[in-house]
Amino acid sequence: MYPHSKSPLVALVTGANRGIGLEVCRQLAAAGLQVVLSARDRDKATAAARQLAKDGIDVSIQVLDVTSEDSIRAAARDLESKVSRVDVLVNNAAVLIAEGADVLDTPLDDFRRTFDANVFGVIATCQAFVPRMIERGYGRVVNVSSAAGQLSTMNGYAPAYSISKAALNAFTRQLAAATKNTGVLVNSANPGWVRTDMGGANAPRSVSQGADTLVWLATLPDDGPTGGFFSDRRPIDW
Repeated sequence: MYPHSKSPLVALVTGANRGIGLEVCRQLAAAGLQVVLSARDRDKATAAARQLAKDGIDVSIQVLDVTSEDSIRAAARDLESKVSRVDVLVNNAAVLIAEGADVLDTPLDDFRRTFDANVFGVIATCQAFVPRMIERGYGRVVNVSSAAGQLSTMNGYAPAYSISKAALNAFTRQLAAATKNTGVLVNSANPGWVRTDMGGANAPRSVSQGADTLVWLATLPDDGPTGGFFSDRRPIDW
């Protein structure tokens, strides 16, 4: 429950019309949070919400394109009016471009498009929602990262994607420092290789397994960690 109210916590999940994002919505709603499922396409968001409704899971939808500052600002205004606040932000929206390319052969435009979604989109979304969390003295921010972004083990896989996730982890550290002692906890999570459209049918983990650590971080107690990188609820190397 919201620490200063009897109302349930409000969670916003980006890129949530399918895959891990959709499963995070399912698990958070099942845990009693008021969930806002966001996607850049209204029809896809509506279809995803209807899919959850068939299982008795009720969520609301919000159009939100993380690569558009106008869309982010509009979503912030809409949610301020509809639900008054966002307590939990799960930055799940991401793209995987030029997966098989070498770093020297990856077009700069592919790097730019990747960073627009995976890094700048997260920064812009946090800039829109986290200041209000700080004002209220409560917030949880979960940045969905990847083992591909670990500097300690990084190889030549998907250069644009891998480098963007390393940058996302750096932003997690910066945001955690900026929100220290405010009641806002900020962490990165590696969901693992999950059977989604991005991960493919051969991935070893289910969406439920992939979402678990994200949901855990989204519902941390006040004395929970901040500024960390986690997989299967355990800290991992950057």
